Amino acid sequence: MGACFAETGNDVICVDKDRHKVAMLRRGRIPIYEPGLEEVVRRNRHEKRLTFTTALPDAVRKSDVVFIAVGTPMGEDGSADLQHVLSAAREIGRAMNGYKVIVDKSTVPVGTSERVKDVIRRETKHPFSVVSNPEFLKQGAAVDDFLRPDRVVIGASDARGAEVMTELHRPFTRTGAPIMVMDCASAELCKYAANAMLATRISFMNEIANVCEAFGADVDNVRQAVASDKRIGPAFLFPGVGYGGSCFPKDVQAIVKFSADRKYRFRILEAVESVNEAQKGRLLLKLDAHFGKSLKGKTIAVWGLAFKPRTDDMREAPAIPIVNGLLARGANVRAFDPEARAVAQGIFGRKVHYARHQYDALSGADALLIVTEWNEFREPDFARMKRTMKQAVIFDGRNIFNSKQVRALGFVYKSIGRP
Repeated sequence: MGACFAETGNDVICVDKDRHKVAMLRRGRIPIYEPGLEEVVRRNRHEKRLTFTTALPDAVRKSDVVFIAVGTPMGEDGSADLQHVLSAAREIGRAMNGYKVIVDKSTVPVGTSERVKDVIRRETKHPFSVVSNPEFLKQGAAVDDFLRPDRVVIGASDARGAEVMTELHRPFTRTGAPIMVMDCASAELCKYAANAMLATRISFMNEIANVCEAFGADVDNVRQAVASDKRIGPAFLFPGVGYGGSCFPKDVQAIVKFSADRKYRFRILEAVESVNEAQKGRLLLKLDAHFGKSLKGKTIAVWGLAFKPRTDDMREAPAIPIVNGLLARGANVRAFDPEARAVAQGIFGRKVHYARHQYDALSGADALLIVTEWNEFREPDFARMKRTMKQAVIFDGRNIFNSKQVRALGFVYKSIGRP
């Protein structure tokens, strides 16, 4: 967000308490993997429009608009933890030296803008506006999504704040994407509603895939027919081993929780979450059926650890319960991911061998599990795979291969929802 606002000519100060992270950014190093971000940051640092600091009061005093973009981790009961949001709001209030627009960018439950207002009011006599501005960025395509949004949502309780935010976003909407100005509660709910809908589509299609397996139907045929319906469309209808990441799991649980706080039980999303958790174990059930419940003495290769391609994020990734399930069954696990190796080491430690190349992970493997659909996995050297593996067995959790082709090459091939 900071880099993209700087790209349109704004002066942007990014603040973080993590001194190590700020030092990395000042050296031009990006602490996360996000395609295209490093180039935008480097360019705007060079033009001195984008700076990084740990000094929040000074940054607030120099700014007209202050975005709160801190984490809202999931609590034990599924609710969003707002302690970081409210702490940031408190510090902003103490530092104010005049009118500011304060923006909730973090994904926050309905009603958070009012809580932020109350916290700031206790700390300052200066006028301010609190605005809700949810983000709809996909990891792996975040820069492009920000520069060319489908829509911009602005929740505001006063015209002054709405006007400032509309002006700030206008350069990104010149091709006709709408800027939707609404009340704060509606804006706060937009992000949850969008993510809950997408999560529902994924879990629904995974249920269809499981029914296909029960009847010998082919989910690819079913999916294509459903996706051809203009009322439905093709996005988020690919079956697999479940969704993960920092948004869908957290946001589905949060909307269930804050709905329950108002005495409403969100039964559909309860089912979505339950289906998703079960789907993460689907590949392990297929391994059990093929090898038996013990994998002692077996070497299992895993391609893909991040929750999706083009990111190193492993939060709630299906790979975590899958790898833990393999280890619990006694398997030796050899894993490869183009970007998530360092993150995976922090999760699994030395229990897993981390290959530096996708084919190295296959050395002596009794089976390969495909967990993340990275592009470099889609057209591999099957002859080399067969030579490297101990047994030519593939469990494809993302349906990236043509089943007839792979079986014709001599592999045992199991996928999701296909006969």
